[in-house]
Amino acid sequence: MTVLHTPQPRDVERAHITRYLAWLRSNRALDFASYDELWRWSVTDLEGFWTSIVDFFDVRFTRAPDRILSSRSMPGARWFEGAALNYVDHVFRWPDERLAVLACGEDGPVHTITYGELRLRTAAMAEGLRRLGVGRGDRVAAFVPNVADALVAVLATASLGAVWSACSPDFGATAVLDRFRQIEPAVLLVVDGYRFKGEWHDRRAVVAELAAGLPGTTVVALADVARPAAGLRIEPVPFEHPLWVLYSSGTTGLPKALVHGHGGILLEHMKQISLHLDIGPDDRFFWYSSTGWMMWNLLAGGLLVGATIVLYDGSPAFPDPGAMWRLAARLEMTYFGVSAPYILAGMKAGVVPSREADLSRLRGVGSTGAPLPPDGFGWVYENVHADLLLGSVSGGTDVCSGFVASCPLLPVHAGEIQCRCLGVKVEAFDETGASVVGRVGELVVTAPMPSMPLFLWDDPGGARYRASYFETYPGVWRHGDWITITDRGTCVISGRSDATLNRGGVRMGTSELYRVVEARPEVLDSLVVDTGKLSLFVVLAAGSSLDDALRRRIAEALRAELSPRHVPDEIVAIEEVPRTINGKKMEVPVKRLLLGEPMEAVVSPDAMANPASLAPFIRGVEE
Repeated sequence: MTVLHTPQPRDVERAHITRYLAWLRSNRALDFASYDELWRWSVTDLEGFWTSIVDFFDVRFTRAPDRILSSRSMPGARWFEGAALNYVDHVFRWPDERLAVLACGEDGPVHTITYGELRLRTAAMAEGLRRLGVGRGDRVAAFVPNVADALVAVLATASLGAVWSACSPDFGATAVLDRFRQIEPAVLLVVDGYRFKGEWHDRRAVVAELAAGLPGTTVVALADVARPAAGLRIEPVPFEHPLWVLYSSGTTGLPKALVHGHGGILLEHMKQISLHLDIGPDDRFFWYSSTGWMMWNLLAGGLLVGATIVLYDGSPAFPDPGAMWRLAARLEMTYFGVSAPYILAGMKAGVVPSREADLSRLRGVGSTGAPLPPDGFGWVYENVHADLLLGSVSGGTDVCSGFVASCPLLPVHAGEIQCRCLGVKVEAFDETGASVVGRVGELVVTAPMPSMPLFLWDDPGGARYRASYFETYPGVWRHGDWITITDRGTCVISGRSDATLNRGGVRMGTSELYRVVEARPEVLDSLVVDTGKLSLFVVLAAGSSLDDALRRRIAEALRAELSPRHVPDEIVAIEEVPRTINGKKMEVPVKRLLLGEPMEAVVSPDAMANPASLAPFIRGVEE
């Protein structure tokens, strides 16, 4: 596979992981000749590795742990038992004058907040929550956009030992209630509406539905919570005390309420953001997200390493597809994170970011949410600039981090994720449960990691937790993605394993088919579903029509680049691909609809970005 980027000596020298390696030599007498050696140690000596993260990042325990890891069994591993700390303590150890946050939206003004100012605002928000009766273990739910007060609210909640949970205000009432009813919040923070694509979206009617659907919950405007406070009081909590509740997509049933702990998230985010994304105190860190996606929580983690985080509330393509790139230059971002569909949309639209703005300060570009194909990698290096680290990342809400990600010590190969993350024992299992290299297999994690969920909310005995991750391979986490681990240690994610194309005994991830189909200039987007009949649905570019000639061109490309087995039985034009609110293609729900299952059993429209897109699949698409 083509090498698109080789780290220069200056990049390696300044990388945070290089400092970490030097620290291991000096403080642990450990010397690793390659990233692969470092990774293998990190997933073998789990206690030694995670203790090194604690010491290297100066994690502050208010009570020392009795032991590091009580058991390697999954589920059931217990980390740093007996320890007490608080995530928020590690945000506010940076100088008060350091810039913490740049916050802006579609209306243009940029608001700056120093770490000192953030502390004062967090103290005032915490005092307001305290006066509302919020205490340790209480849940604070939020129906809020990606604004500075939302960040303040999560820090204030955590400082009290309360538990945060959020949905973005574009969620429908049913989707929000499906989530928040599970956790029975003491307080619900809300806004009247939000701005997107230049328009104000009034959400007061939805807020009224939420208030009616959450009896016993105090509903209060986000802007009205803060009260004068003498200072920020931070409550020490056990290492595994709940920090926040995140949710699975909920497109096919009640979403899983995933509970993550203070200590596990603290260690995981310090490691991931510093050692893999290579972000530190000199960086301006951005990832386009909403409060309802785990990337917002990861972005907030930039404060743990002293970075300036950039919050943006609005459409990534307003007023045009080049807007975010111009914002990157305007705010002097050094790391620019987005979704793979955003990169591919810019490529399709003919955007050339380097012509839009001066992006010379960018050292890193992040991509997640879907596999980024090789031509997407090439587009970044050709159209942003050649001297940066393109970090394709894959992980999940389940662990609020990545399983496989970038590393500033390694080259970037087109279409490949650079490495398996430190402390994450990722393997590919074949159909017999054997670990394989160089072949597609199930993505599994065969050793515990601290940011695995503590539990699922309202799951007595842990039955749903075990069924979600450990049913297929007892004692092994099965994530539900196809992965290929190459003999170089790089990784390729090729789609969800529950949406596999199995044609004539040949298994293939859907992303491989999308790569070929969406390379056609006539095709903006696509969805493939195998119900026994292989159906390809395409969204066409303006001015294109799905005639016999285009069908032949698509079929010929698939036959040549994949196999004759993967030529669709039908190709159908649709207006848009059904997607979750976080932008993921809804392959499995569409498959179930086409197999005749009723809508109410298959999908919650309120958990979708575009519910009307399901109409042709409900009616039936055969012509």
